[in-house]
Amino acid sequence: MNAHLYLRASTKDQDASRAKVALELFAGEKGLNIVRVYAENISGTKLYRPELLSLLNNAQSGDVLLVESVDRLSRLSQADWDTLKATIKAKGLRLVVADLPTSHMLVEAKGITGQIMDVINNMLIDLMATMARLDQEKRVERIKQGLENKKAASPEWKPSGKAKNVALWERVANIMAKHPSMAADDIATLAKCGVATVYRIKREMKAAV
Repeated sequence: MNAHLYLRASTKDQDASRAKVALELFAGEKGLNIVRVYAENISGTKLYRPELLSLLNNAQSGDVLLVESVDRLSRLSQADWDTLKATIKAKGLRLVVADLPTSHMLVEAKGITGQIMDVINNMLIDLMATMARLDQEKRVERIKQGLENKKAASPEWKPSGKAKNVALWERVANIMAKHPSMAADDIATLAKCGVATVYRIKREMKAAV
């Protein structure tokens, strides 16, 4: 059976490589033939992702869409998640999640057993997708609340004490919200600021919450 590996990482670091190795080992154990590996660095809240779209266009009915975990595939809104699920189903793909054992049976299960496992698996994947979305929303809300608390306590307060740095402060905060596991060095690179600035903003946000 052919498999298409989908990797989504927050940064171009060792995490993507680790996931790739883990999924390749998983595919080998299940006797899956890896057709191609699709990897990209993009938010899971976005439905239109170049590599994911490429995978969906190239995969054939009966192929396996293999991901490490549900949150690597989706942190989408309910409407967008429904759209992605419908696309996967229309393509006739089998969604297998490495850290969700019930999905593993889809590689081999057939007949009534396969149908039952498909129903159970879909329910669990829906639950995990919802949890991933809520976790993302909670992170964003915490950062917004932190900003509001700071401003409420000190109406004249400006991040880093300089008006010109407000945009930078908010840019760093947004990156941290979307990529909670991103290293400070990588955040600094994306935000075009120093690592010390990133750590200072983290401390201010923690104190504000």
